[in-house]
Amino acid sequence: MINRQTMTGTVLVTGSAGLIGSEAVRFFADKGYQVHGIDNDMRRYFFGCEASTARNRRELESSVRGYTHHALDIRDADALEELFRCHRYELIIHTAAQPSHDWAASEPFTDFTVNANGTLVLLELFRKYCPEAVFIFTSTNKVYGDRPNRLALVEEETRFELPVDHPYYHGIDETLSIDGCKHSLFGVSKVAGDMLVQEYGKYFDLHTVSFRGGCLTGPNHAGARLHGFLAYLARSIATGREYTINGYKGKQVRDNIHASDLIEAFWHFFQQPRKGEVYNIGGGRHANISILEAISGFEERLGKPAQIRYSDTHRNGDHIWYISAMDKFKSHYPGWRYTYDIEQIMDDICEQGQLE
Repeated sequence: MINRQTMTGTVLVTGSAGLIGSEAVRFFADKGYQVHGIDNDMRRYFFGCEASTARNRRELESSVRGYTHHALDIRDADALEELFRCHRYELIIHTAAQPSHDWAASEPFTDFTVNANGTLVLLELFRKYCPEAVFIFTSTNKVYGDRPNRLALVEEETRFELPVDHPYYHGIDETLSIDGCKHSLFGVSKVAGDMLVQEYGKYFDLHTVSFRGGCLTGPNHAGARLHGFLAYLARSIATGREYTINGYKGKQVRDNIHASDLIEAFWHFFQQPRKGEVYNIGGGRHANISILEAISGFEERLGKPAQIRYSDTHRNGDHIWYISAMDKFKSHYPGWRYTYDIEQIMDDICEQGQLE
């Protein structure tokens, strides 16, 4: 049996200059791994200059020992194959994506080729060159489409909620159907990637996992209007920029997991990998918040009033309420624990985040 806990080989991280990718780079470099990163700053193309990952890339290259950056497109099979030919990877962490369901509708081909085709390119190279490795994929709760909106939600003063006796009160689990609902084109492209990752594990007998994330957040998040709820809200309040609430009276609820807690989950899976696995992962009942509650919390922390505009039109396919059930992952990896609750996450964004 491979003792992955004592290995100090090479890790490949796609989307390495993004929120989760950069956290993974630092984490595995600190453990003595050589880390290769793939990131061509498509986030700037998707969301504009303020969402660029260039700053994170520069910091990684200048401060992380053993880090090698590759400015490649994950859809470029020939360029990626050359990388896989030259290096033996023990772990592939695939975080690169087009992450916005709003943006996907503007360029469906770009969205699908990045999220689905790019994932297929990586999986096939993984199978061909390093099948003994572990493949970790950051999927999304958007694979469930708008089905969670059909739950028996109750409107409260600052949020929508489920009754405490509802089967999903403590979170939505992996048995929720992904069929017969509206996903957004982004949700569909991520479903394709998610299912490919599971299938490569089950069909080819490989160690793969899809982590269906809630809101992934932290101070390194270059939040933009179309992606990065907490980080973008904090930046808007800090700079006096108008923030638009899109429907549902601002009472939409999201669970949030700090990037470092997510990477710890990756580490636990890497040490004891499974084949074709899938987990819902997020802040759960430990860390969740509505938009109204987040606005109030950031106003208090930053000492500034939010400039809010309300639109009655909600985002197409948006969740009214989503909290992840963590029971399955915790049962498989009982040594994993949260280190950040929602208050600590918001403190971290205000103290260390990219708010200028």
